[in-house]
Amino acid sequence: MTIAFGAMEFIVTPETTYIVPGAGEPLRRIFTDGRDWPTDLNDHEPTYAGYSIGKWIDEDGDGVYDVLEVETRGPFKGPRVYDATGLPLHFDNQSIFKERIFRDKADTRILHDVITTIDNALTRPWTVDKKYVQNRNPRFRWGEVSCAENMRNSMIAIGKESYFMSADGLLMPVRKNQPPPDLRYFKQTQE
Repeated sequence: MTIAFGAMEFIVTPETTYIVPGAGEPLRRIFTDGRDWPTDLNDHEPTYAGYSIGKWIDEDGDGVYDVLEVETRGPFKGPRVYDATGLPLHFDNQSIFKERIFRDKADTRILHDVITTIDNALTRPWTVDKKYVQNRNPRFRWGEVSCAENMRNSMIAIGKESYFMSADGLLMPVRKNQPPPDLRYFKQTQE
């Protein structure tokens, strides 16, 4: 969610911090109102962003919050990958992402997002420091971006259900226990 193909905007309110990524990515909500994890989290509809709970920290005791600590859990829509290499996250959907988001003390234009991924596809947690540079132009113009990486749409809707088309052209479910599509209207081939 924080690869930042384009501009990102942070909107901070007392109860929720919103991250608005560019390039048509979904809005991310980080609840900072002190709530606990829902007991029925896995019963929720999967999303690409997961469910995030965070807390603001005054790390140096000067009365100003300077770090946002966030934990994100699923259920996630999938399939999911670590980064642009395409290395997949585990299919058990038990990933946990822990983040520390803060400004660089030496250069306040730089925002760090130190992300630790805990996933059953890994032998140990994986940590990366994503760095973003603030554009201080007061008249910044948000551009429109179209991703032409894959010329066909990988999401397929059949009836009221959505499916993902894999690289080898097979339909894959996008959530746990999703029913297969109704094949009555498709020509069946004999093998």
